Amino acid sequence: MSQQPKPSESAAVAAPIAPKRPSRLRTFLDSDIVYSWQRQPVVILATLVTLTMFAGALFAPWIAPQNPFDPRQLELIDAFTPPLTTSDFTGNFYLLGSDSQGRDVFSAILYGSRISLLVGFAAVLFALALGTALGLMAGFRGGWRDALIMRIADVQLTFPSILMALLIFGVIRGFLPRSMHAEVAIIVLIIAIGLSDWVQYARAVRGATMVEKGKEYVQAARVIGLPDHRILFQHILPNVLRPVLVIGTIGLALAIIAEATLSFLGVGMPATQPSLGTLIRVGQDYMFSGEWWILLFPGVALLLLALSVNLLGDWLRDVLNPKLR
Repeated sequence: MSQQPKPSESAAVAAPIAPKRPSRLRTFLDSDIVYSWQRQPVVILATLVTLTMFAGALFAPWIAPQNPFDPRQLELIDAFTPPLTTSDFTGNFYLLGSDSQGRDVFSAILYGSRISLLVGFAAVLFALALGTALGLMAGFRGGWRDALIMRIADVQLTFPSILMALLIFGVIRGFLPRSMHAEVAIIVLIIAIGLSDWVQYARAVRGATMVEKGKEYVQAARVIGLPDHRILFQHILPNVLRPVLVIGTIGLALAIIAEATLSFLGVGMPATQPSLGTLIRVGQDYMFSGEWWILLFPGVALLLLALSVNLLGDWLRDVLNPKLR
């Protein structure tokens, strides 16, 4: 008689080997977002340009040959040095030339990009937080709160955002002493741009909230006695953030352009702390005098930054919105 296998041995042989769970990195690399990104050369190029400019702004103190905000490092004798030229007086090499103050244009662009990105990110976060909060209140509460918030939004939409930013910027500066204008210029810019752009976030969140609050999981949360603030922030808010984040990505490019426009008009950053818009305003004075590089390179930097961020925002909108697939 053949010997029968023990039950434990047969179970061990028959038990299937559990498949190894893929890592989070592998799951992300196999996702639809990465698949779409790999098959769009324009988006890949926009990503590389954006990361390069972000890295240049972040590591500007280590990359830039000089600190354009420090008057002690400026060489007035090297003023108006053309690009790719070594100064005969100091021996300094200027990759993108120098301006009327002997300020290295390449260094000024790196440091100016830091201010433009700081104002853009902070303004978008401020507008996103304000618009999301008001949109949640309007969509969830309804009634007179919804009517009041949406009427204010409708009135603000009748004016261009840059005019609203100019108005808000002027009102805020009017309440401050003149000696503080340069010190709080960044904060005032952030508030002005943020208050002029909150409407689009509020309208998107309001519409999504009105859809979500009628679903079964919200009704179940109410049945078990959860308070409204927990329903809003723990259940509804995570489900309405996706369109808001896409709007925020596109809004970053618009916020950077708004900051540059305000600085170009002379109501933004001072000349001692130049952003990209301030550099373009300064370079405009030398556009027809032969020093073309003072205007050209900051303008190209602003164009590349805004265009690449805008392209990434459009791509994210198409990927994350299933109706556009």
